[in-house]
Amino acid sequence: MSNLFVVAYNDLATADQVRDKLLSMSREHLVELEDIVVVERREGDGKIKLHQAVNHTATGAAGGALWGSVIGLLFLVPFLGAAVGAAAGAAGGAMTDTGINDGFMRELSQNLRPGAAALFVLVKHAAKDKVVPEIAAYGGQLVQTSLSHEEEEALREMARGAQGGVKAGAAQAQDQAPSQAPGA
Repeated sequence: MSNLFVVAYNDLATADQVRDKLLSMSREHLVELEDIVVVERREGDGKIKLHQAVNHTATGAAGGALWGSVIGLLFLVPFLGAAVGAAAGAAGGAMTDTGINDGFMRELSQNLRPGAAALFVLVKHAAKDKVVPEIAAYGGQLVQTSLSHEEEEALREMARGAQGGVKAGAAQAQDQAPSQAPGA
């Protein structure tokens, strides 16, 4: 069973960095993602924009063009078949919504302040002890999860502990920097 996590960030750049980090961790098999979407509330007009990881329209168009070409070859019109297949595939892809429901993401993101972003992640499996500290370093506010109250509180504690460790490490590095200065 997959679990949903929604984390709000002060800006789009941070949400993008966390998404990229999670995708990198996915390639390392530390987390298995079902869907990951960055949702931005634009500064100027306040509109909600979804940044999907998978572009279903483009995927549908490519697949449709391929199959249209194959079918077109049978009727000796491969270019016409590719064009019709691409159009049909793009239309089908545009209507496809897999993973996290787009309407749900738009509705929940109405609460973001303009200029802020949220990361919606649908996780099948994760090595929590390795993933949470890496992600907690970026800050953010856990807005919603599909975990039980006990599991959610344990996750929040793990994130607070990881953030505290990052802050303590930064403070320790800052304290040591002046003593290592040349001529001190």
